[in-house]
Amino acid sequence: MSNDVVLALVVITALGFDFTNGFHDTGNAMATSIATGALPPRVAVALSGALNLVGAFLSLAVAATIASGLVNTKLVTLTVVAAGLAGGIIWNLLTWLFGIPSSSSHALIGGVIGSTIAAAGGSSIKWHGLISKVIIPAGLSPVIAALIAAAGTWLLYRISRSLTDGARRHGFRVGQIGSACMVSLAHGTNDAQKTMGVITLALIANGTQKAGSNAPFWVILSCALAISIGTYVGGWRVIRTLGKGLVEIESPQGMAAESSSAAVILLSSSFGYSLSTTHVATGSIIGTGLGKKGAEVRWNVAGRMATAWIFTLPAAAVVGAVAYALAHGIGGTAGVVIDLIILLAIVAAIYWRSRASKVDHNNVNDQWSADDARSVPEPAAA
Repeated sequence: MSNDVVLALVVITALGFDFTNGFHDTGNAMATSIATGALPPRVAVALSGALNLVGAFLSLAVAATIASGLVNTKLVTLTVVAAGLAGGIIWNLLTWLFGIPSSSSHALIGGVIGSTIAAAGGSSIKWHGLISKVIIPAGLSPVIAALIAAAGTWLLYRISRSLTDGARRHGFRVGQIGSACMVSLAHGTNDAQKTMGVITLALIANGTQKAGSNAPFWVILSCALAISIGTYVGGWRVIRTLGKGLVEIESPQGMAAESSSAAVILLSSSFGYSLSTTHVATGSIIGTGLGKKGAEVRWNVAGRMATAWIFTLPAAAVVGAVAYALAHGIGGTAGVVIDLIILLAIVAAIYWRSRASKVDHNNVNDQWSADDARSVPEPAAA
């Protein structure tokens, strides 16, 4: 097979990752609106998918960061990109299986970094770019989002204190529709860009495009469609954890959380930061629990999620490195094909396992229980 055939396989795998990114991150935009009843579950994911599609066309700054700001493109091959994508997809699906809202962005970046290091050593990584545009924002974004959401929640309850509970719920549910739409739009401007960047990196590695060039239109369109379709499928397990597992959300809290998330994500996209929208959404939801008097934050669930965040980059990097070592050991196109066959087998096994405890639009809003808490295991056990 020619390099162009391998490139086609890499592009298909990248779009597969983009699809998993969509259903993994639907909850970031719509979990609180679904939890409060502001939007029916199916309507919420359809609306989110449409706005992700639109948002993907609004900015290319994050795509440029992924394509040329984290690794030395001269040392990247198609095998490296394919192996990195495998690392991102496997971690994404494992965390989805257990309903853990982890970072699809960091899974992708970790996988590519791991495979690149395995291929060309640590000097192939642009460590300054990784730290300044990925790791530091990862640590700061949930804290900033939590503080903004806490202040917003306190303010919304303060200004609506003269309203009846029914009037407050109705008014803020309407407001939630607008704020949830903004998060979906913001998610498209950030997360869809990451797969665009990886495909552009593959095009550069293949010699199809020059280093430093922007993603071509067909890449933008295909990535936008893939993430929007994935969003419509609905990652109900993650939606349930975010909407019910952290805080019992009321409509003012939902509006505050979504407004906070949208503001932080849109700001980061304008600077080209490869931000985790999951970190931001989780921080915002926790902030609403801190900002409402008498609200309970389930810190055990939050702690397990934070543990998953810590493991995401290195775990995906290890999988990416192993996938590269396997493909490189076999050699050539055959190595890439074997990697993809193994990846498909793992994906099928994870999907089969998920059927044992189905979560969908019919039970996503059921009351959170101790059994739900136990179904979100420590990530190391996964």
